[in-house]
Amino acid sequence: MRLRHEFMLFAIGGLIGLVVDAGVVQLLVSFAHTDPYIGRVISFLLAATATWWWNRSHTFAARQSGRSLPSEWLHWMALMSGGAAVNYAVYVLCLLEFPSWHRWPALAVAVGSVFAALVNFVSARTLLFRRAKTRS
Repeated sequence: MRLRHEFMLFAIGGLIGLVVDAGVVQLLVSFAHTDPYIGRVISFLLAATATWWWNRSHTFAARQSGRSLPSEWLHWMALMSGGAAVNYAVYVLCLLEFPSWHRWPALAVAVGSVFAALVNFVSARTLLFRRAKTRS
């Protein structure tokens, strides 16, 4: 039951990350005329930071990383890079397959996010937040 609960909270965090990721890249492309590939790097950094905050505060609140906040954030970013690689590969494939999506990169972000979600959950739960919190 706890695993299912954590996965549901992780999915909520993923939706938060998706909104940040898709929203930022769409704003950068539409209003700042940023290249969608460069814009995606910026949006990922912001989205991954948002999901780190959510997951450490909610999804894995009963677990600990045993790291300082800056170290935990860096570790999170490194771990999420695996999912980000999957996500970015799908994103690029979507933009190549559907050239009209260059104007609407948020669509490609959403498709990539689905593929990366499981990779990110497993790495976060098993590699970063793997220990139960101890009571002080």
